[in-house]
Amino acid sequence: MATSPETQTPLLDDVVDGAFDCQGHPVRRSTSGGWRAASFIIWVEVAERVAYYGISSNLISFLTGPLGQSVTTAAQNVNIWSGTASLLPLLGAFVADSFLGRYRTIFAASLVYILGLGLLTVSAVLPSSELQVLMFFFSLYLVAVGQGGHKPCVQAFGADQFDRNYPEESKAKSSFFNWWYFGICAGPLLTLAVLDYIQDNLSWGLGFGLPCVVMVFALLIFLSGTRKYRFSIKGEEENAFGRIGKVFAAALRNRRTTSLAIALEEESRGTLPHHSSEQFKFLNKALVAPDDLKEKGKLCSITEVEEAKAVLRLFPIWITCLVYAIVFAQFSTFFTKQGATMDRTFVPGFDIPAAALQSFISLVIIVFIPIYDRIFVPIARSFTREPSGITMLQRIGTGMFLSIICMVVAALVEIQRLQTAKDYNLVDKPSATVPMSVWWLVPQYLLIGLADVFTMVGLQEFFYDQVPKDLRSIGLALYISIFGVGSFLSSFLISVIEEATSWAGHTSWFSNNLNRAHLDYFYWLLAVLSAVQFAIYICIAKSYIYNRGSTV
Repeated sequence: MATSPETQTPLLDDVVDGAFDCQGHPVRRSTSGGWRAASFIIWVEVAERVAYYGISSNLISFLTGPLGQSVTTAAQNVNIWSGTASLLPLLGAFVADSFLGRYRTIFAASLVYILGLGLLTVSAVLPSSELQVLMFFFSLYLVAVGQGGHKPCVQAFGADQFDRNYPEESKAKSSFFNWWYFGICAGPLLTLAVLDYIQDNLSWGLGFGLPCVVMVFALLIFLSGTRKYRFSIKGEEENAFGRIGKVFAAALRNRRTTSLAIALEEESRGTLPHHSSEQFKFLNKALVAPDDLKEKGKLCSITEVEEAKAVLRLFPIWITCLVYAIVFAQFSTFFTKQGATMDRTFVPGFDIPAAALQSFISLVIIVFIPIYDRIFVPIARSFTREPSGITMLQRIGTGMFLSIICMVVAALVEIQRLQTAKDYNLVDKPSATVPMSVWWLVPQYLLIGLADVFTMVGLQEFFYDQVPKDLRSIGLALYISIFGVGSFLSSFLISVIEEATSWAGHTSWFSNNLNRAHLDYFYWLLAVLSAVQFAIYICIAKSYIYNRGSTV
């Protein structure tokens, strides 16, 4: 019997344009993607973050304890490793976007990740020796390589499960970034205190082994959702890296081209499609090509020029976020060492691990993100008419402002800790507990957590949304690389200050005896740098023009 057009239309509408299942067949909206697929991916990232923070949160304690490093050396090693782990996603994203695709990259990276965690566990139970140190750092950086392939691809693959051209799914995608961050903070919150306690009081081998087991579960969860995922298949079009590189090469080749020649070329092709073309007009020189290249079809299109401009516009924002990343690096290093000197008694006979205070960052995030998503966004939307309540750059800037307050509070608390040590004659007794409750540190942890709700989630959405579709893994890798470079800058800043403040027998700001050190000066310095960065960021954000495909 013939089927009427009315019955056919829903089926046609149900097919997701440009998406396929794991076998390469077109997929239907009602049976694939969306939250049914994204939920698998969120759980994968929850497990991966438990594994990652199970290593990183207490790493400085292992370095200063079993490996016997000084506070300064250990902080530098943590920052260098963290920086490397945050820069390697650029390589992982390049491999995914250019060769393997996101799904295969996630699978391969997970295997490397598990291998690294397994070797790290073995190194933790080896007797103290040069072999232990070599194996520990080899396995630690193997974990960084695994995370480099895993981190940018999982989030991009999760966001890919929502069709931005379908109104309901487009709105859900904005919520995805909120609930994504909620998930990756909720997991560590429930497990960090347990893992830190095991590492500090029972066994480093067991404390590193459990994250390895968790990562195995993460891989199994990821594979179990395969039939629900939406995949994109690369066509015959030129690679996005090639397209953008071609624009820059052509603009360089035509650097002496006159404005009249560019205007004539633009006129021959029609009006440029968007007012963003007024920015970075030197790239418009790529539109001009010699006749022999025109005959071969090797022309830069207007769309390709606009793609190149969209990528270039990201870098001023990227640069102005680096001081925020330096602030972010402190909670796993100096905040933790501060807490280790203070009264950590929870109940008689039980002390809270200093690193466990990082759980308060996760706590404020999982409490505030539902408030932000369900209450703040609808209220803000009614005033601003923005689909996400406030723009992505406004959200990022709000978090930056909160990070300034965080550093001011951290400096004031450290002044109080130093004064307490002086009042009780503990200045020259670094191993003695300063009779000041560790709960004094909670406000600075809560503030950095609240800043993350705005800046971290905002950066994720911004760098995913503002790059060409083919480069979304790279976009998220660029976001992660902010914190990689920030960690390196933090390490460099510590080295410079250490050298400058310890000359001629003076006490360094980062002395092993924290009761004689001056972390308060360091925090004041970061507060000033953050304020300067914030002012520059506002100027750049005001002139930023959103990419045409932006949902904001």
